[in-house]
Amino acid sequence: MVDVSAKAVTARTATARSIVHLPAVCVTVLAEGGDTKKGNVFQVARLAGIMAAKRTSDLIPLCHQIPLDGVSVDLAVDGARCVITATARCRARTGVEMEALTAASIAALTVYDMLKALSHDLVIERTELLAKDGGRRGRIRRGGEP
Repeated sequence: MVDVSAKAVTARTATARSIVHLPAVCVTVLAEGGDTKKGNVFQVARLAGIMAAKRTSDLIPLCHQIPLDGVSVDLAVDGARCVITATARCRARTGVEMEALTAASIAALTVYDMLKALSHDLVIERTELLAKDGGRRGRIRRGGEP
């Protein structure tokens, strides 16, 4: 694990996104509110993403355990896609990129799990870091993203 003890504690934020491509039957369910036999897709995926962010250091071997100040996970249907955006915030010596990426990824897997009874034609793709603030490199934005 990288020694970060010489780094200053600063406010840090990271935002990541995952996209789930949806077959028509799943688009219909989500457009009608997202209720399935397992529960509400949006609510369960949001909670799963938040819980995953809190457990990132347990999942990724060399990640530091970070005291998170906040995590948000938002899901939106855009045509035949479910767009998941996760933001993690902390005051620490190292960034929260992995927490944001983990939250977005696990929320996407949860969307798949919640909808797989309707179709296995869901495709998870393009999990990426959109932005980060704080630390040595300061502010970074992926081409034109918020």
